[in-house]
Amino acid sequence: MTLNRKSTPALPTRRKIIQSAGAAAGLSAIGLPAISFADDKPIKIGMPTILSGRVATLGISSRNAVMMEIEKFNAAGGFGGRKIEVIVRDSKGAPQESARIARELVNSEGCELLIDGEASTGSFAVQEVARDLGVFCIHTCSETSSLSADPKLRSPYSFRCARQGIHDAIIGGSYAATVAKEKGLKRWMTISPDYAYGRDTTAEFMEYLKHFNKDIEVIGEVWPKIFQPDYTESITRLQQGKPQAVYSALWGGDLSSFIDQASIYALFKDMPFFAVSMADYTVLTAIKAVPPNLYSCNRYLKSFPNTAANTAWGDAYFAKFKEYPTNWAWQNAAAVSFITTAMKKTNSIDSKKLSEALRGMTIDSPFGANGKITMRAEDQTIVEYADGWGALINKEPYMPTPQAGDWKVVYELEAEWKKRKGYL
Repeated sequence: MTLNRKSTPALPTRRKIIQSAGAAAGLSAIGLPAISFADDKPIKIGMPTILSGRVATLGISSRNAVMMEIEKFNAAGGFGGRKIEVIVRDSKGAPQESARIARELVNSEGCELLIDGEASTGSFAVQEVARDLGVFCIHTCSETSSLSADPKLRSPYSFRCARQGIHDAIIGGSYAATVAKEKGLKRWMTISPDYAYGRDTTAEFMEYLKHFNKDIEVIGEVWPKIFQPDYTESITRLQQGKPQAVYSALWGGDLSSFIDQASIYALFKDMPFFAVSMADYTVLTAIKAVPPNLYSCNRYLKSFPNTAANTAWGDAYFAKFKEYPTNWAWQNAAAVSFITTAMKKTNSIDSKKLSEALRGMTIDSPFGANGKITMRAEDQTIVEYADGWGALINKEPYMPTPQAGDWKVVYELEAEWKKRKGYL
């Protein structure tokens, strides 16, 4: 085939390419944004998450929060005039699909960054894809401690902007131990989903419950499958065990279904129930009524932390989507803040530069224990987010007397836990 040299545009010479690159570097050096031939091209961020099935609210609320924050960023001028475009794909909660979608978003859709809005089952799969491709990834929903705590699983470009199970376990274990002493609750059972998050989080919670109260005895464990529709057998086992209190790491649609079914059998009448994921609008508004004797960690409540910034953010989300945000929503909103702050700081979307900027970064946030959240450098996960427990009621503010966790205690016991696990 012969080229028509008259009609074919001349390609830039190597000298011109070098000169253009040098000019862009020079502008960057004096504080101006580097100019490229693709300055008007959107920055694509890929987001695998769960948009269908029983826990679709996880993906929907995650996507909503990301879009709300990205819209604000784009309206303020974006990144040197470039807008961010988020491409969201539904994994349906299947880990193999999470991995396939994550790889496709980068290789086929041209996404330069990943926001992993998967539950723990999918996040481990996305983590391996991000490691393999060397692409920046921030996990926004998985709470399984080992994802960021275990150095063997870490990737230099992967971060977690989500609460971590070990943090909730220490804070929750301390709170539950105090209630147990006051009420004489010595015999405990657990009911949690049978996969990594449920197993790990339950073991961690019970470890610290017994750490703070030596009289605790675990007399039985119940492990329903994730997304199980009928909990009759599990409820029967709890009733037969006759515990004085129960702990659960069920979440989302699984937790609301269990609560409604267990209420029919009056399970909660004389049995205090400690559910780490209960104080979240997605559950509180789904169940028919909040039964008595329920205690929970805050997930997302616009009243905790009780600040104007948090209340305003919750109300703004409600005004836009006609429902209140979830725990996953605030985590995704905070993730966007970390990403855009790092982009501005480095004047780059390069995975390595963004990662270097994020390690140890502290941002102002409505969701911080003291108005700020830090991305801890040593394990690339967030700390100092608002984390507390309390008894629940059937209406706003749902948790009228929350007790905030002590992060100094968390750091001390977490360090001991990491040493025992061989994570240091």
